[in-house]
Amino acid sequence: MSIHQTAIIHPKAEIEEDVLIGPYCVVGEHVRIGRGTELVSHVCVEGHTDIGAQCKFFPYSSIGSPPQHLQYQDEPTKVVIGDHNIFREYVTVNRATSFGGGVTRLGHHNFLMAYVHVAHDCELGDHIVMANAATLAGHIAIGNHAVIGGLVGIHQYVRIGEHAMVGGCSAVPQDVPPFMRASGSYPARLFGINSIGLRRHKFGNERITMLKEAYRLLFRQQYRLSEATKIARSQYEHSQDVLKLVTFIESSRRGISHGGKRGQDDEKDLRLRRAQD
Repeated sequence: MSIHQTAIIHPKAEIEEDVLIGPYCVVGEHVRIGRGTELVSHVCVEGHTDIGAQCKFFPYSSIGSPPQHLQYQDEPTKVVIGDHNIFREYVTVNRATSFGGGVTRLGHHNFLMAYVHVAHDCELGDHIVMANAATLAGHIAIGNHAVIGGLVGIHQYVRIGEHAMVGGCSAVPQDVPPFMRASGSYPARLFGINSIGLRRHKFGNERITMLKEAYRLLFRQQYRLSEATKIARSQYEHSQDVLKLVTFIESSRRGISHGGKRGQDDEKDLRLRRAQD
C-alpha cells in the first residue's frame, strides 16, 4: 500500500493491499477500497462507498458524494463499485437515496470517460462504455456491454438494454431495448439493431438475422407493440435473444423509444460501415 503524504485518509477507512493513493486525495470514514485499486491524484471518495479490486480513478473524480435530490436527508446510503473499472477525469458518482433502493451500483470492467455523471440509485452492469460527458439522471439501469455516446442525456427511470448503443448528443426519455441502436435529439429513436457491436461480441449471422427480423416485426410493421410482442414471442420461441428483447419491452414502465423513419436504418448502417473502413 502506497499513500502520498498529502492525501487525507480517515483512520477508519478500509484500505486493502497494493492500493495506490496519490497526491491530494481524500478518503472518508466509511470507504472500503479493494486490492490493486489506484487513486491517481485529487480524487475524493466519501460516504458509504465500497470499491472493488483493480479500479483506477483519474484526477478530480468524485465518488460517493450525496445525491442531488431535495428529499435526501443525509441517510447512510451507498455506492458499490465492482472490479476493473476505469473512471476518467471529473467523473461523478452519487450515492443513493433511501427511497430509491439505497444503493448506486456499478458492476465490473466499465469505462467511464471524462465528465461522466452517474446519479443516485443507478444500476450499471458490466463492460459498459460511457463516452465523455454522458449523463445519467436518477434510477437508471444500463445492461451489460451497452455503449453510451458522448454528451448523451438519459431521463430518470429509463433502462438501456444489454448490447445497446446510444449515439452521441442524444436525449433519451424512454427505454432503449437490448441489441438496438438509438440516436437523435429529443426524443432519441431506434435505428435498427447494433449489428457492428454484436459482431464484435461474437454474435453469429443467424442470431443477428433473427434480431433484424424481430426488429422489423416489432417496429416496422403495422402492429401495435403489444400485438407485435405476442407474435414475436410465438414466432421466435427458440431464440433466447428475441425472447430477451420481448421480455424487456413487455416490462417497460416508461415506454419504449420509437423506431426511426423508414429508409433511415439503411442510411445509418451505411454511414457506420464507412466509419469502420
